[in-house]
Amino acid sequence: MALTMTGLPILYSFRRCPYAMRARMALLVSGVSYEHREVLLRDKPAAMLAASPKGTVPVLVPADGIVVDESIDIMRWALLQKDPENWIARADAALVADFDGAFKHHLDRYKYWGRYGVDPVEHRAAGLAMLADLDVRIADQAFLGGATRGFSDVAIFPFVRQFAGVDPPWFEAHAPRQVREWLGALIASELFERAMVRTAPWAPGGD
Repeated sequence: MALTMTGLPILYSFRRCPYAMRARMALLVSGVSYEHREVLLRDKPAAMLAASPKGTVPVLVPADGIVVDESIDIMRWALLQKDPENWIARADAALVADFDGAFKHHLDRYKYWGRYGVDPVEHRAAGLAMLADLDVRIADQAFLGGATRGFSDVAIFPFVRQFAGVDPPWFEAHAPRQVREWLGALIASELFERAMVRTAPWAPGGD
């Protein structure tokens, strides 16, 4: 597996992909140095497809060449190298699985209802019910793991951000207050700002 001249891990990513967002945030908070390769989804580089034929981002190619191509696994990989904010110890695997599964299911059918031929209001309501449960979890604390952000917050908030973005006025009027404040704090964080820096698409030979 080809690596850079420096031997850094390579991350194939797409700025607006929620899965790639959480992978980038974990890598950044860990402080692990890596090479970022921004991908055009309509023109995926051959090197990425050779590393992970399924063709979805993010894909991490560490220095040992053992490809990691699931975003949650990339988060864990980064934090096992270094975890300065103690994210892993406060991870709620069941909650993350719920949002990766049921919440994402409802989000897709709310946002892309025409593609699925469904009633978006029904799926919006189901997503809102899950946010109500989330609101209970953070009723007495700023984040899911306590006073500071952790693994679960960063793993699920990109999907809540997408849900909010479908109809922002509706979200502002109907989403639970604590959830709105929690989401706002994560979006306003310096970590998210760093993760969302725009970079030009990578091309072979352009390093």
